[in-house]
Amino acid sequence: MRYFYLLCSITLIISCAEKKQKTTETLEEKAKRIHKEVITIDTHDDFNVKNFTDSINYSQNLDTQVNLPKMIAGGLDVAWLIVYTGQDSLTVDGYAKASENAISKFEAIHRLCNTYAPDQIELALTSEDVRRISAAGKKVAMIGVENAYPIGEDLSKFEEYQKRGARYISLSHNGHSQFCDSNTGEKDSLWLHNGLSDLGEKAVYEMNRLGMMIDISHPSKESMKQMVQLSKAPIIASHSSARALCDHSRNLDDEQLLLLKENGGVVQTVAFSSYLNTEKHEARAAYMKEINQKAADSLGLNWYERSQFSSLSEAQQKELMENYPKVTKMADNIAGMDENAPQAVGVSDLVDHIDYMVKLIGIDHVGISSDFDGGGGIEGWTDASETFNVTLELVKRGYTQEEIAKLWGENLLRVLDKVQKTALTIK
Repeated sequence: MRYFYLLCSITLIISCAEKKQKTTETLEEKAKRIHKEVITIDTHDDFNVKNFTDSINYSQNLDTQVNLPKMIAGGLDVAWLIVYTGQDSLTVDGYAKASENAISKFEAIHRLCNTYAPDQIELALTSEDVRRISAAGKKVAMIGVENAYPIGEDLSKFEEYQKRGARYISLSHNGHSQFCDSNTGEKDSLWLHNGLSDLGEKAVYEMNRLGMMIDISHPSKESMKQMVQLSKAPIIASHSSARALCDHSRNLDDEQLLLLKENGGVVQTVAFSSYLNTEKHEARAAYMKEINQKAADSLGLNWYERSQFSSLSEAQQKELMENYPKVTKMADNIAGMDENAPQAVGVSDLVDHIDYMVKLIGIDHVGISSDFDGGGGIEGWTDASETFNVTLELVKRGYTQEEIAKLWGENLLRVLDKVQKTALTIK
């Protein structure tokens, strides 16, 4: 009995010591612990195939916002690498050209995971894969398709993309596709389908059948509403924020957010300056315009503003995507030395949107994305190496570890599981 009391006393002392340790933990220490323990998932990262060769690839700390060294430095566990293609005419020739581009990006991702850095990163197809790979100490790659335009009118290509590893697809981008209208139609109120086309309705069914998440970040509001009505599985917005806080057509209004909740889906709040705070973004953008041009000139690079993107040729769009991180990095350094520079949109603005959407639709339907190397990046989260700063801000706002885990990835994985289970019932 004496040994029993001794054991109880030791247990009590240890318990009190652990409790004391937790109560004396600083906010930053708490945030670092949580950041290390949860799985952090960024659902939208663009890339250039030129950075996926045997001599230049993501195993190196390239001048890109996402690569393996930056993911390791910032504790970013999962990057959804995006098969993005620009859009030409809705013709057989246009589809064929875009298809080649899309396939080259699929192959680039597989080269990274299978040839260049298989000891550091692995492709995941399911939530189980994500947990297994992460537990093994490796980074995780997943594949999303931004714009179904390269699929053309051949619905069998959805299955081809699924077999190549795609786990979500957006049916349009910046321009109406053969599948649905884009949010860009709001600018002039010109619509091609008034939502989904007949082909788009078939595509929704096909993606349900294949267990692929439907991404509604770029399609029009009417397209989104019709997708929700038709889909037998939850949908996602892979990189959008709250329109109530920033009135941009790429964001979701309250009606859309409530539909998303009813559908069981998730909105991945995006770290894209112009989608977070219009006033701050415009003031900063006006200030940065001249500085960006000077930085580009000093680097000997052609420069185009992001606002010009839709009017650029495909070659110019590629050039902008390639030069953007180099130019903006230098320009940000220049601006950082000017104490009179307008304040940039930052992590606090991102979390303002998270707060708003969590309050409106609940913690189970909100996530996080960056749109790195595609125009995304804000002060405090300029690249993957600064990912911890988002967790730190969430801790400062009072979010618990369980809630932060949901925001950083558990909600997205839940939707993926549901979508894949729904596919089994359809089959």
